[in-house]
Amino acid sequence: MPDPLIEVDRAISDLRRGALVKLVDGSNSILMLAAELLTADQLELLNRQTIAPQLVLTGTRANALGIDQTVRPASMISHPNSLSLEIIEFLSNPTTILVHQPNLTGLVVHDASRLAQASITLSKLARLLPATLITQAEETPDTLTVRVSSIESYIPQTAYALKLVSRARVPLENVENAQVVAFRPNNGGTEHLAIVVADIDPTKPVLVRLHSECFTGDLIGSLRCDCGNQLRGAIDEMVRGGSGILLYLAQEGRGIGLANKLRAYQLQDAGLDTVDANLQLGFDSDERNYLPAAQMLKMLGVSRVRLMTNNPAKVAALTKYGIEVVERVPHAFPSNRHNDSYLRVKASKSGHLFEF
Repeated sequence: MPDPLIEVDRAISDLRRGALVKLVDGSNSILMLAAELLTADQLELLNRQTIAPQLVLTGTRANALGIDQTVRPASMISHPNSLSLEIIEFLSNPTTILVHQPNLTGLVVHDASRLAQASITLSKLARLLPATLITQAEETPDTLTVRVSSIESYIPQTAYALKLVSRARVPLENVENAQVVAFRPNNGGTEHLAIVVADIDPTKPVLVRLHSECFTGDLIGSLRCDCGNQLRGAIDEMVRGGSGILLYLAQEGRGIGLANKLRAYQLQDAGLDTVDANLQLGFDSDERNYLPAAQMLKMLGVSRVRLMTNNPAKVAALTKYGIEVVERVPHAFPSNRHNDSYLRVKASKSGHLFEF
């Protein structure tokens, strides 16, 4: 039996290049495609099958579209005359620019099966839009098979499979005594990093920051968020306090990936706020998981922390995963005209606590 982590990683790779993937749950199976990578030729081929393909959307996306007001994790959409490429694009991607809205008359909404829900989970893991096309078509010899149980257990199993693979001294601009430590799951997945400032005393609560990677804010100085300030400010605070650990977590855009974060920015420019933009794309308002962070701290010998955050959810998550948070240390920076509304929404809708 294949390793579940490797099995899912291979499926992610196939999905991202537009290939069909077979999902199996006991004696049941389906073939799936990522909706955003669907081509006209693929759809024509699938529509020749006995059973027409169905579109799977998250319940969040279906609710945003107004085509399904039932609260459910995922919805399956079909049409008596089969779904056109135009309709699939319109339903799955809110940033798709169409001259005219397609005729949606006749759409039928079904409860999503466990297999259909797993297709959405796999699409999220692939950092694609959470919308898939599923079918009972005949598979090809090179179609990859992945078990639903492997998909459902992927996030915790990846966290538990993290290994400390390398560490090196990396002098920083304001602290010469610093190290960068790399952690990688044994399936070869993306590394998470720890920036260790000075010498840590694990017998005392360690000043810690959980920082989700942010290409736009951390690297190119985007003013749309406060991430760059939080990154550099956290390291400065650790220097002033004598030591600390910043965990740099590979979960861009609250866990939806860079490409989807940029899609969310498009929607924000059209008038949505930061939370509603994620919901319109079909994601939860926050898709992050902090089990990897807890595992990294344990491997660094840290079990008690003073957590630099404005987000109570981070406190709750670390506590849930066995890290004692003895203090929440406020970590806020003044807004600018580009991120003022963003920060206000984080406070009003996401429960962030800003104390300047």
